[in-house]
Amino acid sequence: MDITPAVLLLASTLAFAAPLVFAAVGELISEKAGVINIELDGMMLSGAFCGVWAALVSGSVTAGFVGAALGGTLVALAHGVLCLVFRAEQVVWGAVGALVGVVLGVLAMLFRGASALPVVLLVVCFAGAGIVGRDLWLTRAANQRERRMLAEFPTIAELLALAVSAGEGAIGALDRVCRLSRGELSSELGACLADARAGANLPTALQGLADRTGLTSLSRFVDGIVVAVERGTPLADVLRAQAQDVRESGRRAVMEEAGRKEIGMMVPVVFLILPVTVLFAIYPGVAFLRLAV
Repeated sequence: MDITPAVLLLASTLAFAAPLVFAAVGELISEKAGVINIELDGMMLSGAFCGVWAALVSGSVTAGFVGAALGGTLVALAHGVLCLVFRAEQVVWGAVGALVGVVLGVLAMLFRGASALPVVLLVVCFAGAGIVGRDLWLTRAANQRERRMLAEFPTIAELLALAVSAGEGAIGALDRVCRLSRGELSSELGACLADARAGANLPTALQGLADRTGLTSLSRFVDGIVVAVERGTPLADVLRAQAQDVRESGRRAVMEEAGRKEIGMMVPVVFLILPVTVLFAIYPGVAFLRLAV
């Protein structure tokens, strides 16, 4: 039996799978950083184009490899700047919405004889819907992440207090908590720990954590730790006090939300249940009076 075709098929499969594996690893790292990147194929094609161009111009394979790496890196850098600084995701979704509007408008003009003005309005409406929808989705995702971090915060603070009370230093306590816990806040603490191990002092790394999250309670927590480290205050007591403050603030937030829900429940009670109750109370008397007349 000739196994040459099977060997060739396996070899070509492995050769063609290598770029896909690189893209999958890149997307995995990107998602671990909290960014969903759907432009990996475009970045790889840009790198491949730059590599071919550099190899053709210079006649060197090494220059082709360097050109491919630089091209892919520059496209990825431009994508990151656009997404993080200029909110390019909303623009991209707006462009997709406009494209959908153009397709629907052209179909309407071809099959329904629609004029140009409704088509333009349709394109504008779809573009606006894409921008607003993406912005609302990102805002909702950010709010959910903040709520998850606030829910994890008291437990993380208690674990840090226990580790410090057991004799761990601040860096050792952070390391232990990052290894034993999972979640959004533990990931942020892991990044803070990496900054501290890379050479930054602990207050600077913690301040970076507060700046990245933007949560007021976490900023107060970081300020308390920084003051305790700088002044030599017992860190375990500070951590326990901070955890208790966060639990109290969470309890107050729940009570405020319950109060708002209670006010919202008055709407169906006043406009639906109460009129029906009054109707049921009055209708028998009205019917009796009609029969009596």
